[in-house]
Amino acid sequence: MAWIQIRLNSTDNQAEQISDFLEEIGAVSVTFMDSQDTPIFEPLPGETRLWGNTDVVALFDAETEMNVIVEALITSRLVEADFAHKIEQIEDKDWEREWMDNFHPMQFGKRLWICPSWRAVPDPQAVNVMLDPGLAFGTGTHPTTAMCLEWLDAIDLVGKTVIDFGCGSGILAIAALKLGAKQAIGIDIDPQAILASQNNAAANDVADRLQLFLAKDQPQDLQADVVVANILAGPLRELAPNIIKLVKPQGQLGLSGILSSQANTVSEAYANNFTLEPVREQEEWCRITGVRKN
Repeated sequence: MAWIQIRLNSTDNQAEQISDFLEEIGAVSVTFMDSQDTPIFEPLPGETRLWGNTDVVALFDAETEMNVIVEALITSRLVEADFAHKIEQIEDKDWEREWMDNFHPMQFGKRLWICPSWRAVPDPQAVNVMLDPGLAFGTGTHPTTAMCLEWLDAIDLVGKTVIDFGCGSGILAIAALKLGAKQAIGIDIDPQAILASQNNAAANDVADRLQLFLAKDQPQDLQADVVVANILAGPLRELAPNIIKLVKPQGQLGLSGILSSQANTVSEAYANNFTLEPVREQEEWCRITGVRKN
């Protein structure tokens, strides 16, 4: 089936209203992108994050009269009469196949590879985690996940216990186990994340060494040699007392999901309890690591 797409520039205040209106008049899908074509990063449930210059991209059946769509937008007064927009035909493709073709094995650090199941493993002698993109996010493609994987690859995990706080797909816990950890524990607020982590652990033959808990059910006395939390800056600050308790004395902590501009405020929440190392930055994101004081 062929499609036709309209792309128009909006503001963060109007983009959702425009999206709702386009769906009402027949759009089969509507997405938001910033004016630099950067996808929105993992919004919280019920939240849509928009930039000041937001592009709204709507997809319609190819038979749609787009001049009618444009006129309807103008009549709605959601846009100006001369609003900037672009209309183009979209080639019909096997989107699932194209998506699979574009997902390749990725190396993190010296030993670790994350590999989709439909690709050949580049180095059978490496530490290979088999992970397909699924319902819970976390495949290694985002800088925050990449920096956590690199950190896990660089530290000594042999015989240690690791907690993955906000485990999502389980990628960090599974990588830790494959890198030599004795046991890993995944914690998340989302039952879907627990299910995804279970399935991914089974696919990597480490399910017997991975414990999973919903946050409300985690044991009160839980502690580990290494704790990694790749979530968001706000929760990292708010949950700092809970996360600190999870780390044994002289244990190691890795935090990510943090914009570089947020590094100082997150670091301040942990500085009294940890000897913090230099902040690692990649693109606009960062990772904070440290060792818990006695």
